[in-house]
Amino acid sequence: MPLHRRPSTEAEAAALASGIRLRIIRLTSFEAMTNKELAARLGRDPATTLHHVRRLVDTGFLVAQEPRRGARGAKEIPYLSTGLSWQLDNAEGDAVAVNEAMLEAYLAEMAEADLAETETTRLVVQVGSEDVAEFKRRLEGLLEEFKARPRDPASERTAVYVSVYPSR
Repeated sequence: MPLHRRPSTEAEAAALASGIRLRIIRLTSFEAMTNKELAARLGRDPATTLHHVRRLVDTGFLVAQEPRRGARGAKEIPYLSTGLSWQLDNAEGDAVAVNEAMLEAYLAEMAEADLAETETTRLVVQVGSEDVAEFKRRLEGLLEEFKARPRDPASERTAVYVSVYPSR
């Protein structure tokens, strides 16, 4: 959640309104993966996965890397996330669809996670709107700070999902 995001275009918001595409972006954040590798990792048909990969390439979320030869000598194209999704604000576009896709991606990833290695917490506070705005700013700043740190290839990846919502 960068502090200086730009509004997403209609095409970008539509591309992000898919849990499977959000998972592809995450999977390719630190290492390039081929369509075949993505399909296997996601348990999907390669043709369906390719549709999503092409949509992400067309909207600037993925970029093709140098082709390589697969195990049987076939040409394979690995894809890497551009980090664009981290730079966008979807409030102007279809924010509800993007939020639903984020929740869908999170639930799918949690279904695959080892819950013994997962830390989950919930909190309800009753404070004024100024305090909620401050909380959001500080949380965005903390996330941005860690996103900006140099990547350590030897370190384990850690995923974070944050949702701030009215508690009724």
